[in-house]
Amino acid sequence: MAIWNIGNWARGARIVAMAAMVAGSVSVAAPVIAQEVAPEQLALARKYIDLTDRGAVFETTVVEIGIDTMRQIITQNPEISDQTNAVIGEVIKGYNGRKGELLDQFARVYAISFSLEELTEIVAFYESPTGQKLAQANSDLNTDIRRVLQVYTNNLRTEFFAKVRAGLREQGVEL
Repeated sequence: MAIWNIGNWARGARIVAMAAMVAGSVSVAAPVIAQEVAPEQLALARKYIDLTDRGAVFETTVVEIGIDTMRQIITQNPEISDQTNAVIGEVIKGYNGRKGELLDQFARVYAISFSLEELTEIVAFYESPTGQKLAQANSDLNTDIRRVLQVYTNNLRTEFFAKVRAGLREQGVEL
């Protein structure tokens, strides 16, 4: 039985959001990756990444790509869904053990952005009970924050349009 199956698509929305954040982070960070960083600074940055990787960014990205691949293939070839599902599961297994590559790149971005002293303080915070609670809660909090932002944006869009429309109406323009 494959690790991944179509039944896991329900988690797709969360995975897609995480993958988008990862893609954005990596593309923005590309110019700084070549800079030199002190090994102790890089080690602290990696420790921070390890302490805060509650969303399993690498795993969700690989699974999201698996979902997209399944969707592409099945749309055109629905008769091979079982075989495709099995192969995608095997390909996903092939990526086991490669998480460190991505997290090392993330760590480099943080090591370049923060001094050794700042990273020491950041790691100390995330090792504290409050920091651990924050890291644990961030994934759920980010989901809730996205929902709040979506409602706010929809309301703002309606309100903004109404104000522009009223301003135009005052000038004799009817929409």
